[in-house]
Amino acid sequence: MTEEWDKAALAVLLTADPEQKCEQAVTAYSQLAIRCSFDQIAAPPDRPARPEKPLLSRPAKMKKRRLGGIEGRKSLLHAIAHIEFNAIDLAFDMALRFAPEIRKSGLAADEFVKDWISVGFDEARHFRMLSRRLDDLGVAYGDLPAHDGLWESAERTSDCVLARLAIVPLVLEARGLDVTPGIAARLRREGDYASAEILDLIWHEEIPHVQAGTRWFKRVCKARGLSPEQEFLRLVTERFSGGLKPPFNIKAREIAGIPASFYENWNSNANSGPEIRV
Repeated sequence: MTEEWDKAALAVLLTADPEQKCEQAVTAYSQLAIRCSFDQIAAPPDRPARPEKPLLSRPAKMKKRRLGGIEGRKSLLHAIAHIEFNAIDLAFDMALRFAPEIRKSGLAADEFVKDWISVGFDEARHFRMLSRRLDDLGVAYGDLPAHDGLWESAERTSDCVLARLAIVPLVLEARGLDVTPGIAARLRREGDYASAEILDLIWHEEIPHVQAGTRWFKRVCKARGLSPEQEFLRLVTERFSGGLKPPFNIKAREIAGIPASFYENWNSNANSGPEIRV
């Protein structure tokens, strides 16, 4: 990785146009090499640049979508595209914001940066696939409203790499591992095999993303002498009002390295916050 890795990551975060943001993600990924510098790293913005649309609302105010019919599928795929668009920024923000903290913990910051820039590259590709599929269905990204819940979670965890790892990969992305196969199956029953195949691919590629989050969460906990299970449960209780909701895809979570002890005994009534709606 060149010494300009931070500028490449920052360019992603400062780009509002979706297609150009994806191009910046590709550029940053193409610059991955063996070494990188951590002197005077560029600071990430508090909030990444975003297009004027979609109009954003709070998660609790979003209507639940029904999958049946073409309009339901448009709404569903638009919501998933919005998640992937946010995920681009989340990955590059992870690399830029927390590389110094990883380095201070005595861990391999260059490996951390490479992992999350690679994740951001994947998320850009996922967004492009969904965007093209939306075009096929006669709707563009931004035509429908969306919520800002993902970036609200990022803001609540901007001060601590363990909090960010716990909430974004190990809660929010892990939830995608739980629910995506069922959504794809329902799309097939609706006869939308093209959309289902895209979700299948995204699901398979999200497993390594959650795996990266789990790996780094455990590494940081070990470096700081913390119990990963206890720290995870503490952070979810303190930083995520939605709680952990079953059913859980136990097999996918196991492949991603999330121990069952992280979620199997979770008290679903411990938090009474709003349901997270995509």
